[in-house]
Amino acid sequence: MDKSTYYVSVQSRSVLTEQGQSSYEWEIEATPEEAEQVRMELGLMQEKEEEAFPGYVFPWPDTPEQSTNALFQNSLDRVYMSIYRLGTPDTRNQMEQFRLLSHLTDN
Repeated sequence: MDKSTYYVSVQSRSVLTEQGQSSYEWEIEATPEEAEQVRMELGLMQEKEEEAFPGYVFPWPDTPEQSTNALFQNSLDRVYMSIYRLGTPDTRNQMEQFRLLSHLTDN
């Protein structure tokens, strides 16, 4: 299948087909199905962030912050692994330079 360039913003939770549509952090080369998978992962990350939010606002003494954040962190890790896997050479180089994957590759 032919791959196209997509522009991904983790911050705004978007995967765009045109570079000038919005600001973005990463470029990936993906099939439409792969791009849709990244969109779904970003959506799941948004859900987990929203689910964790009440735990930060109204923390329970018996719920450690680590467990409150674990589901969000797992979904964030999945997003970055997909971006790295599909990333252009420049994207991969930037991610390696910023060591965004260091905690993912330590496992």
